[in-house]
Order: sequence, then C-alpha cells, then structure tokens
Amino acid sequence: MEMTARLAAIFGCSGAQLLAEERDFFRDAQPAGFILFARNVEDPAQLVRLTSDLREAVGWEAPILVDQEGGRVQRLRAPHWREWAPPLDTVLAAPDMGTAARIMGLRMRIVARELRAVGIDADCAPLGDLALDETHPFLRNRCYGTSADQVIAVARAVAEGLLAGGVLPVMKHLPGHGRSYTDTHHAVPTVMADRATLAAEDFAPFRALNDLPMAMTGHLVFAAYDAERPATQSPEMIRVIREELGFAGLLMTDDLNMQALTGNLAERAALAIAAGCDIALHCKGDMIEMQQVASACGDLTVAATARLRAALARRPEPDTVDIAALEADLAALSRGGAHG
Repeated sequence: MEMTARLAAIFGCSGAQLLAEERDFFRDAQPAGFILFARNVEDPAQLVRLTSDLREAVGWEAPILVDQEGGRVQRLRAPHWREWAPPLDTVLAAPDMGTAARIMGLRMRIVARELRAVGIDADCAPLGDLALDETHPFLRNRCYGTSADQVIAVARAVAEGLLAGGVLPVMKHLPGHGRSYTDTHHAVPTVMADRATLAAEDFAPFRALNDLPMAMTGHLVFAAYDAERPATQSPEMIRVIREELGFAGLLMTDDLNMQALTGNLAERAALAIAAGCDIALHCKGDMIEMQQVASACGDLTVAATARLRAALARRPEPDTVDIAALEADLAALSRGGAHG
C-alpha cells in the first residue's frame, strides 16, 4: 500500500483494542506511525488484531513501534514472550566485548522474530548511551557498556539483529543520555561536560551509528551548546545531531509526556518540530492530548517525508532462521544461561 502519512506525529492508543473514536481520529490525522505499551498487550492473537486494526485505520503499512530492550523495559512479557536480563548485566557478564556483541545480536534477532509475528516492525533500540557513574538508575542497566567502543560494538550488533529479523531499529537517545543524573520522566538534567568531552565520549556511539534509519532525541540540556533548552527542543542540538553526529535519518522526539519538558502538549510538540525534529512522539493514548499534539505539530515537512520513506524502504522482510538453533548458540555463548 502507498504511504499516506501526513501528520508529523507517532501516537499510542488507549488499550488492548482499538476504539472507534481512535480509529476515526487516526484515519483523519494520518500519523507517521504508532507505538505500543504494556497496556496494549494481552496475548499474541489480540496483538495481531490490534496491529492489523491500526494499519487498517490509516490504510497503509504504517510502522508500529515498541520498546523491547530487555530487563525492565520490555512491553511484551512472559508467559507469551521471552523474558530477557537487563542489557548491561548481559554485556558485563560476557568474557569479552566480541562475545557480548554476539550475544546481544542473537538476542535481538530472536526479539525481532517475536515482534514481526504480531505485526510490530520497529523496536526502540539500540541505545547509544554510555553507562557512567552518574547515570540515573532508570537508564543505567539499559545501556550497553561503559566505554564508547563497547557501546558501538554492541549497539551495531543489536541493530543488525533487528534488521535481519525485519524490524527497524530506532536508536536512542541522541545525542547521549548517559550523563543524566535525574530521571527525565520527572525532571530535566543539565549536562555540564565540555564540547571536547562530549564529542570524544557521549557523541561517539551515535556518530559511529549514524547510518541507522531512525532515531530518538533525549530530553537533556547540554550547557556547552544550549543552556536553556533540552536537546529535543533546541535548534542548536538538532544541528549537532545532523551536522556533528552526521545523522541523516528520521528523527523523532522521546515521549512528549515526560516531565523534563515544560508547557502543555501542544507547546511541547510545536517547540520540538520548530527545533528540527521530524516527528513528535506521544505515547499515552489520551485522545484529548493527541488532538492537542496533532494541532500543534502540523504536517510532515518535505524533508521529513523523504526521511520516513527512506526509513521504510529499509524495512526488510525477515530472513529465514531456525530459532531453536539461535537459542542454542545464545545459550552456549552465555555459558548455559537461559536468555542472556
């Protein structure tokens, strides 16, 4: 089906079934895609119906995203889906960086199989954030390593595992969330590192992975560049992402409902789009809030439309794979551990 996306937004929905008012709103608004959370997930049959209904509402194969990282952040859980250890725990338990990358690549290839089976074709991973001493617990064990080289190796393997399984990776959180000493769901942190340190450390993984098709911003203030606005709403930080990191793919915000951003939902969305983000991400599934975001973010720009098309063109059909063989390889690499 031809892409008919018009609105510069990705939305959630309220529950496990698509409501009539949601269907009508999505049909008229034509958002760039959808994102699912635990509230939307009951079992595989239900999830297939929901993803099918979302695409039927807009009349095209819109991307459907989810956060399936492992550990605390995975929306599809047992008993219907595999449970995974936190990424950093898995990486640090591996004997070397190469083995860690192989384990995480295999793990995400299996995740991709599970996602595509229920109609989900984009995963909000890999993370390019460094796990530092000051990294807040809400993020730290979701990271892939404590050095840029380690993060690059593992993140590349995660992205390749997802792509091999027909799932688009959404890299996060540009230009680097590791120095977040607060939880951005509740407050905005200010990063005080200088430009040289940021370039050599925090920005390095994202620069190395700038060929990935989609990415998500972080709601952090980088004082060395813009002491007033979080990256999501800062034209200067979007310039850094585009020019210094070289990311040319589709750029979406992190969730607009996070309290690191101020103002109402319309103001949050408008500032992010004005700063240069392609897509406003609203995850809550609240109809009134979605209408506010839709009124503020406007239509996709010509450039954003081209980036969305380019990202979707990289959405492959999953390769044929023997999941039992992958699990055996994963168990062997993990020294007999169950799932990483």
